Amino acid sequence: MWLPILGLIIGVILGLLTEIKVSEEYANYLSIAVLAGLDTLFGGIRAHLQNIYDEKVFVSGFFFNIILAASLAFLGVHLGVDLYLAAVFAFGVRLFQNIAVIRRIILTNLTIKREKTEKN
Repeated sequence: MWLPILGLIIGVILGLLTEIKVSEEYANYLSIAVLAGLDTLFGGIRAHLQNIYDEKVFVSGFFFNIILAASLAFLGVHLGVDLYLAAVFAFGVRLFQNIAVIRRIILTNLTIKREKTEKN
């Protein structure tokens, strides 16, 4: 569980320390890729906490989500429609759902531990 979080922290630090500029025409693609990555990361944490984590599902989901989101954005650009907004909405909803489930699992686990220590 700590490896994805470590990767996220290292990525954020490297991003803040470098002077890489993304051109405006690729900003939509990058925003979708970041959302897809975060969705996959929090989905993996959720699966780990629910004891259903599968590394193959995590890695394939990561790449599939990014490719699907980038494809939607690319198609939208060529059609003249902001299709990337559909991906932003979908990944945003899933991201908040995953975070809510993670929070509930952690709170439930903390409550169970507290009750066990009070009984002893």
